[in-house]
Amino acid sequence: MRIAVVGATGFQGGATARLLAERKHRVRTLSRRPEADRPELPGISVAGGDLGRYEDVRRLFEGATHAAVVIPLVYQAEKVMTYAQHIAKAAREAGLRRLVYNSNTRVPERSTNVAAFETRRLAETVVRESLAHSGVEVVVVRPPVYLDNLFSPWNGPALVNEGVLAYPLPAEVPTAWISHRDLAEAVYAALTVEGVAGRTFDIGGAQTLTGQELATAFGQGLGREIRYVELQPTVFQQGLAHILGAESAAGVAGIYHYMASGAEPGLLSGDNGVSAEALSLKPAPVDEWVARQPWQMWSGEES
Repeated sequence: MRIAVVGATGFQGGATARLLAERKHRVRTLSRRPEADRPELPGISVAGGDLGRYEDVRRLFEGATHAAVVIPLVYQAEKVMTYAQHIAKAAREAGLRRLVYNSNTRVPERSTNVAAFETRRLAETVVRESLAHSGVEVVVVRPPVYLDNLFSPWNGPALVNEGVLAYPLPAEVPTAWISHRDLAEAVYAALTVEGVAGRTFDIGGAQTLTGQELATAFGQGLGREIRYVELQPTVFQQGLAHILGAESAAGVAGIYHYMASGAEPGLLSGDNGVSAEALSLKPAPVDEWVARQPWQMWSGEES
């Protein structure tokens, strides 16, 4: 395949791009950063460009057979609509065989006032409607929450040194955690498996776990007792703002404010194996994923 990956300089798109390159497919992406500051992505062609400029997107898709798309952490509806319109137009003009859209999150069935959900719903709608009857197949994957969020400077030290897993989800909310690598496997399957065109998959991990069940799985992987602590979404948002900036942090935190409200407690849970069966996925159990991570790098650091 010759694959245009939108979002390959981020965590999710990057995991997908690396897996595709490992499997010897030709991968290219865009980056807004100056050439000297672009991330190292072995086996992946990185060109300068912006999703807001159609000519840049057209060049990215030119000659591609497939595309994997995740929208950046932008939550302004007008900007997201422009990105989606450019992506759909370029996909149609390039004559892609299939485009896989990763919504970055689950999306509630009913409309909400949460930008993190509604901008992703908007992008999906634009892509689907624009590519209807074009010959370009569309598959949508909607992931829950990423295990990789917990292997981070703001979680790793507390887990390793204090046995505390703090996250802004209510302890009783069942969540189908997934790793970036297993997400990439899901996107790869969605790009290649026959008979899934037009479908939407609420992909998830091998298990659906409450907060304390997640902590128990981490304890098994780390070989020590771990307890789950509900982090207030506002506190999470404040910490994230130092990394992503206030606007993107507010967008991401909107998901957790929504979950804390109790409006749809099953939103992040598993799909009873539907996506795993259709896409032939075998995501790793949480304790196995935990055991594979180099947690020693956080040992002795302040939480």
